[in-house]
Formats: sequence, C-alpha cells, structure tokens
Amino acid sequence: MAVRKFPVGKYGRQQLEFYAAPFRSPLRAFAALVFCWKDDQILLVDIADRGWCIPSGRVEPFEEPCEAVRREAVEEGGAVLRQVQYIGCYRVTERKELRWLDVFVAEVDSLGEIGCPDESLGRKLVSEDELPGLYYNWSPLIAEVFDHSRDVINRMRSVS
Repeated sequence: MAVRKFPVGKYGRQQLEFYAAPFRSPLRAFAALVFCWKDDQILLVDIADRGWCIPSGRVEPFEEPCEAVRREAVEEGGAVLRQVQYIGCYRVTERKELRWLDVFVAEVDSLGEIGCPDESLGRKLVSEDELPGLYYNWSPLIAEVFDHSRDVINRMRSVS
C-alpha cells in the first residue's frame, strides 16, 4: 500500500506538512486537533480571531494529546467524543522553529453546553460541501486532511 502524499500548506508564515498514521512525531506534540464527526457532518467551532475551524489547542503539561482533544472538544464545542483515534500529525515550521501537532478523528457522542464560552463564539455541524466557503484558512492541504479524516472515520464505522 502506497503512503499517501499530502500537499504542503501555509498558515501565515508557517509551513505545514501532514504525515498520516502510523507516522508519529519525533517530539512531543505542542498542540492537538480533532475532526469530530456526527453522522455525515463535521463539528466546527467559531474561535475569536480565527473563525470556523475544528476544535484544537495546546497540549498541557502532563496531558496526553488524546486527552487534550477531548478537553478542547468540550471547551470549544460542548462535544463529548467517543472512538477517538490518532490519524497523523502536522509538522509546523517557521524560520528555525519546529513544532508538531497531533491530529485525531472521533465520533460526537453528545452535544452539551460549550465549556469555555470565552474561547468559542459558537458551534455548528456542517456538511463537507459547506467547508470550502466556511472554514478558516481553507487550502488544498486542509481539504485533503478532511478527506483523510472522513476515510478513517468510515473505516472505523465499518468495523464497529
């Protein structure tokens, strides 16, 4: 099976590269993000100064990246997750700085109150067709990672 090659992306002055699982970052993840699926829709959160995106945030000291995405999903989207699975990582470079972000996919088990209303202005479930016109900093890389997350969640569903 060939390794899927993802395009290189940009986020401001940062260069983004995505590496699919089973690849693991050689360094501890600085942050983590999660693609939260509910049936055929994806959960987006409205973050001040950023706009609509998936739940994400820093991995706190003594916290595992999987714990961080569960926490961020509640804080930013009021989403309780199940079947959280690692799907790859981003390598983020800016000048001489290098950071890694772990990426997960999960099923939304339930939606409740947004845990940190000062972090998130709201949430919505959207179809994949709505993403390009809505998602913050949409790019070919982001589109391919969304496709990858959908493929992984569909494989997870087929075996459960």
